[in-house]
Amino acid sequence: MSSRNSRFRRTSCTGLALALPLAALAACGGGGSTNSSAEAGSGKGTISVWAHQGQKSEAAALQAAVKSFNSSQSKVKAELKLIPESDYTKTITTTDASQLPDVMEFDGPTMANFVYNKKLAAIDSYVSVKTLANATAASKAQGEIGGKHYGLGMFDSGLGMYGNKKLLDEAGVKYPKSLSDGWTADQFTAALKALKAKDSDGKTLDLQESVGYAKEWGTYGFAPIVWSAGGSLIKGGKAEGALDTPAVVSAMKTFQSWKTYVDPNTDGNAFAKGRVALSWVGHWMYPTYSEALGDDLVVLPLPDFGNGPKTGQGSWAWGIGADTKNAKAAGAFMDYLLDDTNVTAMTTANGAVPATETALAKSPLYKQGGPLQLFADQLAQPCGDSDIAKSCVAVTRPVTAGYPVITSKFSEALSGIYGGADPKSALEKAARAIDQDFSDNAGYEIP
Repeated sequence: MSSRNSRFRRTSCTGLALALPLAALAACGGGGSTNSSAEAGSGKGTISVWAHQGQKSEAAALQAAVKSFNSSQSKVKAELKLIPESDYTKTITTTDASQLPDVMEFDGPTMANFVYNKKLAAIDSYVSVKTLANATAASKAQGEIGGKHYGLGMFDSGLGMYGNKKLLDEAGVKYPKSLSDGWTADQFTAALKALKAKDSDGKTLDLQESVGYAKEWGTYGFAPIVWSAGGSLIKGGKAEGALDTPAVVSAMKTFQSWKTYVDPNTDGNAFAKGRVALSWVGHWMYPTYSEALGDDLVVLPLPDFGNGPKTGQGSWAWGIGADTKNAKAAGAFMDYLLDDTNVTAMTTANGAVPATETALAKSPLYKQGGPLQLFADQLAQPCGDSDIAKSCVAVTRPVTAGYPVITSKFSEALSGIYGGADPKSALEKAARAIDQDFSDNAGYEIP
């Protein structure tokens, strides 16, 4: 896998390697009461910490944070175990709760399943009020079930449309300057047509096609079309009537029509090399794009299909093992990990959006007036995962133990639609499969 795609996996949370572990998650048993055997403990002693081994700079930032925590006080010693990212979710899935660590990292969409399978404890009683209050609203939305918080992240993610100002200007295309004046879907299609007229091969758009859509990128990258069309992946425990509405079908037909303008981008350089004027991707491509385009790089919201522009959000987060005997110490470690120093070090290492209010306000990239302010503005208008109003922007992928099935069926449908399948039939088939699975599992209800 190229470094470009690895970059996506590591900073966007969606994890291209997640498709297999997510499918494995769906096959897990679970349910019943979420009362875990977590014990507060003395707040002293040694605690175990598990994390995914991402890029070197991320691992170094985390190792430095653990070392600093251990030297900052004498009550608690944290012992860090790094597990290769490709094996990480599978490792938690297949490990009995009694053998899991006191503190563990997890990829955002997997959280509800780990709660369902009694592997995570609610953290509200163990992290400080200050830590919870300082978490961004979008980060809290990803980590909340039934009013309880099970995870908080050091960083978040977001999607946008990168534009090449020079190519846009040459084609006479007017582009949005902020969230408030985003393109409609029709205006975006018109922009593609205008750009095509000035392009040698007629390919003016990058949709990260080479990553593959029948994977988590399909859901993370393009569920915003569903939400922007006023639909949902699932609503009230049902996909039928939410995922396959006429408005969503129409939006997917529009998405399908863009294929003629798309550069397959097999080398990963379509936008950086100036072959296309527009790239639909996330914050993680900014370093590469900024270096390549300089002042010609503009950052735009995704097109509006009627219910306002939308973006995905969510990333790796931290939680407390359900069977820990020292949750107070685990909470103290999380408090330290989520302070400005460590969050800033981590987000400097991976380029992601800080998931705490104070670190975000000071970030050179994401602060007001920064080059990536758009991503912060989007996350400042969170939707959660249920009421997706026109006025909100950042949508959390469904916080349910059934998410593995939702993402599997939706991304499969999306890939088929992009390849020419009838959008109505593909979405209806996906909705039926999701609903059947939820029916078979009593709605994945978490009491």
